[in-house]
Amino acid sequence: MRADSERTVQVILEAAERVLRADPAASMAQIAEAAGVARTTVHRRFASREALVEAMAVWAAEQFRDAVAAARPDSAPPLVALHQVTVNVLRVKADWGFAMSRTAVGEGECIHEEVRQACVRLFQRAKDSGALRSDVDGEWARRVYYALIHEAVEVGQGGDDVDELAARVVDTLLTGVGA
Repeated sequence: MRADSERTVQVILEAAERVLRADPAASMAQIAEAAGVARTTVHRRFASREALVEAMAVWAAEQFRDAVAAARPDSAPPLVALHQVTVNVLRVKADWGFAMSRTAVGEGECIHEEVRQACVRLFQRAKDSGALRSDVDGEWARRVYYALIHEAVEVGQGGDDVDELAARVVDTLLTGVGA
């Protein structure tokens, strides 16, 4: 794709996220209007609404993967990486909530599997460093972590600082909520 075509697609995807987050039943015409392009431009890039939503899911998955990779989960100290992954993922999930809530297929599934494997390695590194107890089931801890991130996004819509939310998620994961 040419650079201007790529920009147009990105503008459409970002507008679709905003519009569909507010109204999941919004039409292609409403998305086009929000993107500042003609409806025919949207249809030229995406054959159907389903194709647009699938493209959104893949785009969001790519943003998700890049956010995790930017935190250097395989090389940064485990607690630093865990905090930075959390900050980065909270930002993506807040910006791409509609698209991230869609089940990714094909390419999107592969990307989510890459992210899952990066998190598995990070949790193992955290366990090896002593940041997580040696008796903790890594799969359980990872799933609890994902749930904490999901809830932080839900609760954090009120404008909480993303670093503060990330610290709360990591603290809850590592120390729980007991006295």
